[in-house]
Amino acid sequence: MYEQLYSKLESAIETGEPVTQSTALEILNLPAQQLPVVMGLATRMKLKWFGESVHFCSIMNARSGACSEDCAFCAQSAHHTTTTGVYGMQATDKIVATYSEASAFPIDRFGVVTAGEGLTGADIDSLCDAIRSGKKNDTEWCASLGLLSEADLQKLIDAGMSRFHHNLETARSFFPNICTTHQYEERIAMVRQVKKAGLSICSGGILGMGESLEQRYEFAKILYDEQVDAIPMNFLVPVKGTRMENMPIMTPVEILLSIVMFRFVNPRAEIKIAAGRLHLRDMQSMIFAAGATGMMIGEYLTVAGRDTASDIQMLKDLGIEIKKCC
Repeated sequence: MYEQLYSKLESAIETGEPVTQSTALEILNLPAQQLPVVMGLATRMKLKWFGESVHFCSIMNARSGACSEDCAFCAQSAHHTTTTGVYGMQATDKIVATYSEASAFPIDRFGVVTAGEGLTGADIDSLCDAIRSGKKNDTEWCASLGLLSEADLQKLIDAGMSRFHHNLETARSFFPNICTTHQYEERIAMVRQVKKAGLSICSGGILGMGESLEQRYEFAKILYDEQVDAIPMNFLVPVKGTRMENMPIMTPVEILLSIVMFRFVNPRAEIKIAAGRLHLRDMQSMIFAAGATGMMIGEYLTVAGRDTASDIQMLKDLGIEIKKCC
């Protein structure tokens, strides 16, 4: 019954080309009983382009809350009433200290994340100082700072930043359901500006916000078309006080099939699993069989992660090498 689908996936492994929409939807509609087969194929695709090792990254929330944007999922939006803390840009020494603490773990990138439309002026200069003073090991700096000018991106590059993160969040056709205070094309333009500046681009988003299966494919294909280097996949964690507080969470099978689909639509992009990984419960280790090349460890921005020691032990138990890519 599924031989034709698996034959198409075999061909995709050989060519390294993305699968079509119809094939992607077939993956998303597979029953749980087919998970071992399709994950075996996703593993082969991952191994062909990335080998056996996986990579960790970590982030810090360097400026929290009071964001003017109205993103429906976000606990930091000023349009929502949540328990998320509100504070301004963290001091340079605090950022450096957090970077140093995180670098004690086997991460290859450390991301500085700020709420709000964008970082400017003295805050950019402060972050650049942190990057210059903190870059004393092989952990690379990344940042998610909203919309930046070419000049500010260049400042970050000159300071030593190698990757910039800017999520597209969801499919273009679904985005108006998520945010009305800015346009999807602004996000696309920022992704392109980052690439033009010569930085590696990390861009993904959140699944499980009410989008259709067709829109999940649309989102994956947009990321392929933009040729992003890394895709962080998040799965909605409904936060009380946001417009999505009552959304049902994705099932483990739905999450794993989504990872498989993203792998076959983006054969040569890193896929890192982030928020919502705890929805998998005892199946967390299966993300790598589904095609993921890494994951975020430690705490996320406004929701809990899993303790780092457990994540490291999981990789050891799987016999998977944790390797720095930079």
